[in-house]
Amino acid sequence: MSRIGKLPVAVPKDVTITLTDSAVTVKGTKGELVVAIPQGVGVSMEGETLVAKKLRNDRSARASHGTIVALLKNAIIGVTKGWQKQLELSGVGYRAALTGTNLTLTVGFSHPVTVAPPNGITFAVTDGKIMVSGIDKYLVGQIAATVRGVKPPEPYKGKGIKYTGEHIRKKAGKSAKAVGGAPGAK
Repeated sequence: MSRIGKLPVAVPKDVTITLTDSAVTVKGTKGELVVAIPQGVGVSMEGETLVAKKLRNDRSARASHGTIVALLKNAIIGVTKGWQKQLELSGVGYRAALTGTNLTLTVGFSHPVTVAPPNGITFAVTDGKIMVSGIDKYLVGQIAATVRGVKPPEPYKGKGIKYTGEHIRKKAGKSAKAVGGAPGAK
């Protein structure tokens, strides 16, 4: 049984919750998110908290029970505080700039790469750092992964786009030939 699913989700005063049979609408100061409720799980409002209950005891309901609670918590945090991921550029001549709302990356290719943000995502660029922010945790993480995927950090010099705080395990380069070589080699 899910321990996360048993926990109630606290709803702050500035957040409005609208419940239907198949979705929960969470509205706050930063925007509005809709969380779909899977079959076999029910969500109810008890005082100032949201409570998820399993409606049946099959495998899919048990799997969805804890997931729906985590999604509701993420939605509430998103509409009140928002989510953000920070990326760093490392490499000679690597830079990022905003062109309108689009992010333009110059990362060693013969052409600049442009990343257009979907609705609800904003980019900010300061001193070789890229900030991806929005209210949907999944979408912020997905767009940050897309930006990182343009030029992931390589293991020899560590050049590329990486998350702030990410540790790149470096590999040793090629070793020099031995003097004299193998017997019989010319």
